Formats: sequence, C-alpha cells, structure tokens
Amino acid sequence: MYPGVHAAADPDKPAVVMATSGETITYAQLDAEANRVSRVFREAGLVPGDHVAWCLENHRSFLPLMWGAYYAGLIYTAVSSRLTTDEIAYIVDNSGASAFVTSQYKAAQAAELVDRMDGVETRLMMDGVIDGYGSYEQAVAAASREPLEGRVAGADMLYSSGTTGRPKGVLTAHQPVPIAEAESGVAAVCVLLLAQSDESVYLSPAPLYHSAPLRFTMASHMIGSTVVVMERFDPQAFLAAVERYSVTHTQVVPTMFLRMLKLPDEQRLRHDLSSLRCVLHAAAPCPVEAKREMIEWLGPIISEYYAGTEGNGLTFCNSEQWLAHPGTVGAPISGELHIVDEATGTEVPTGDEGVVYFGGGNTFEYHLDEEKTRDSRLPNGWSTLGDVGRVDEDGFLYLTDRKAYTIISGGVNVYPQEAENLLTMHPAVIDAAVIGVPDDDLGEVPLAVVQPTEMPGDDKAAAALERELIDHCRASLASVKCPRRVDFRSELPRVETGKLYKRLLRDEYWQAHNRRI
Repeated sequence: MYPGVHAAADPDKPAVVMATSGETITYAQLDAEANRVSRVFREAGLVPGDHVAWCLENHRSFLPLMWGAYYAGLIYTAVSSRLTTDEIAYIVDNSGASAFVTSQYKAAQAAELVDRMDGVETRLMMDGVIDGYGSYEQAVAAASREPLEGRVAGADMLYSSGTTGRPKGVLTAHQPVPIAEAESGVAAVCVLLLAQSDESVYLSPAPLYHSAPLRFTMASHMIGSTVVVMERFDPQAFLAAVERYSVTHTQVVPTMFLRMLKLPDEQRLRHDLSSLRCVLHAAAPCPVEAKREMIEWLGPIISEYYAGTEGNGLTFCNSEQWLAHPGTVGAPISGELHIVDEATGTEVPTGDEGVVYFGGGNTFEYHLDEEKTRDSRLPNGWSTLGDVGRVDEDGFLYLTDRKAYTIISGGVNVYPQEAENLLTMHPAVIDAAVIGVPDDDLGEVPLAVVQPTEMPGDDKAAAALERELIDHCRASLASVKCPRRVDFRSELPRVETGKLYKRLLRDEYWQAHNRRI
C-alpha cells in the first residue's frame, strides 16, 4: 500500500499533522505532492536505483519528499540535521547522491556544502534559496501531479548514528518492484503486533531522519493511519499532543520516558491519555525501574523491541512479557538469536553473556566498506550490531551494553549501562554517561559524566553531589562497576534516538590523558 491508494478511498483524510502548528496534509495532498516530487527527480535525470539525500529538520515537507523519492524508485538517505558540515559532506559523498535537498534552517551549512558535493548535480532548498541552490517549492509547483509511468518502489539507505566511529551506510537487499506490490515488514509489525489500523493516529516525537521514525511513519501511511509529527520533543508538549489529537499509537525512546517521569505531578497528570493503545520503545537501554513506573502510569500498553537499521533480526515483548522478565528487550520474532563468545566464535550456554548475533534474517552490507561488513559477520553468516547480552531459559534477550563501550578494569569487564541506569533514576540527575578513562594501575576505570537537574554552585556542593552519586551506585553494584569520580556538565552529547555519542566523551578524556604523558 502507498498514499495514493488511501487518497483514492478517502482523499480528505489527514495524512500528516504538524503537532505545534496544526498544519494538515490530507492523503490527496500528500499523494499529489509526492507525485510532483517524483517528477522533479525524474526531470533532473534520476532513474530508479539512483541515490538522493536530504538534510532537514522535522519539516512539513519531509514526508511528501520521502514519498516522492519512493515513487521515483530512488535509494534515499535522510541525513541528521544535527551533524557537522564535515559529517554531512561525508554522508552525501559516501552515499553517491545525485541530488541534495535541504532547508533554510540549514542555510549556513548548506552554503559550506556547495563546493563539497562534486557528484551532486541537483541542489534544492526549502523556505528560501541561497547561491548554489534552486527553490524546492518552485520546482515542485511547476511539476505535474500525474503519477510517473511504470513506478517501482524506492528504498532507504540510512546511516548509523556514528556513536562509535564514522557513520555507516546500511544498504539492505533491495529488488525494485511495482509500488502496488511492495511489502513492508515494519507495516506488518504495526498491524499484527501493535493492532494499528487505518483508524489509528500515530504520534512521531523524534527526528524523522532516524531509521525508526522514518520507517514507522512510512508504515503508518501504508496502513492509512494519520501521522502527527512533533517539530521537536518536549515532555509536556508530547502529553498535550496525545490529548489534542487523540493519539492511539506512538514510539518513544527511554530518555523521553525519563523526561516525562521527572515532570512534576501537576504537569504529568493533567492530560487525558485515555486514547493511547500502544506505546512502543527501543533504540537504547531503558532502566528497569523507569519502565516499571511507565507501565504503572499508562497501563500494560507499553511494548519494546530490539533491532537495528540493518534489519538483520528483531526481538519483541509486550508489557505482560516484560513484567514476567524484567529488563528484557524481548524474544526473537525475526531471525535466529545467538549469543556468541567473542574469542572463540562459538555459542555460550544459556544465561552466559556474549555478543548478540542473528542468523537467518535480512541481509545487509555497509555501503562501500567491505571491512566493516566483514567484521559484522561470522563465517556461518550470522551478523551482529555489536551489542553484548544474554538469553534466559525462556528465550528472552537481555542487553548488557555495546561491545565498544566495555571497560576493562584490572582485567575485569565492566558494562557501563548498569551504573548509567542507576544514575539516571537518581532525582538529582537528568542524564548520565559512564565511560572508561585511563588509570596507571588498572588500565582504565569508570568515570561518570552527569547532567544534574541543577548545576552545583561551588566546588563543595559538587564534591557532595559526587559523593552522593557514587554511594548511590555502590549501594547496588560492586565497587569495580561504580564510577571513581563524577564530572558535571550542562548537557551530554546524546542523539535524539537516545544513543549517547560516547565516542566523543571517551576521546576527549583519553586525548587529554595522552597530552599529559
């Protein structure tokens, strides 16, 4: 299914609603605009299988642009609007994009990119133009709204967040088929597991350029649901949007749970959330106590999954399953789950920790990077996203941490997620990251970088809060797993999907150490 099918059946039904402004795009308007966009790309010389990229905030034209690329049979890459100019230039070049679209919101960086996109022949800008770009609105308005002949479905090629290195373009196996015959595994999950339908209202609070928001909003349009897009996440605004638009389904990340739970009760409980039927979450570890509090607040409507942009496997659990297996990210529903000893490449016994692999799932490769593709595989074809975890006797997966984040302190593996979960639930903490920093005796030791609810006013107050947080961790964890010291910052480098740019923090501390020796 695609928007044109729903436009024919119910043309005036809202397809996209911008949460703050209330601006609405009907299914008829979405289909017509997507057709015009597809013709803009075709008239620019792009044919099915060619690549296009864009860098946008949650703009009202984001989803019509995406569907236009899909209608044109293109491989499309949505680039984070939070990236630096160098990072954007790398992705546009690496993806092989022939066209690039951005907005006035990114005008300063767009100007810097003009001379760094040698392979890009078509550059368009929304909401105004600068040198080197044409007007997106004028190009779309001048194009015909008639569908292209012989349309085949496009596909995304999205990039990893780059939290542990250069972003990787994830290219899944794709055979172009007529759009009327194209199928979506995400849409199947929405219908079969989440009971989403054409009567549902799906709220997307995260940036659309990330894989889950992009794919789930697209799936919602395939189903015929109304999609409400938040221009940016705010916990109070999220709750207000649920009430205002009678939202039935939404997908969040654990940091959003934490932000909502830390609201004063008079703000958190003032809105009518009775329309909610399903709250889905993923993308980052969720502290057990936070998940339990969310279920107590909203009821058993919270589901969780574990997967990656790579699509090589999927686990899932609903509230009842999670309550019976606290801390799990679900049991496999796509792909075979294997826990593997990193040193030997063999499976470990049930309950033991190892690297999480999937077998029998979708195939993928990292675009133009044979080494990273090879490193993600075992000789038998099993593939990994780089996470460490264990499986219980009932087949439910528990994530320990990412392999790249493991701290080896005096020969002992320390997984920072345990201390991070404790710290983020402390009332004085908004956000926390635990990283390994150099130590002359043990090699490296845990250090916590914390965003407090209120910055300490002086060194004495900082020392007191540091002691309180370390003691808080030691009350529940072995001392080797607890931070040796705590640094305070006004904000942490966290991606909107909830993932931390730990690489940036770790590099900062290790580089400072290396300068001293």
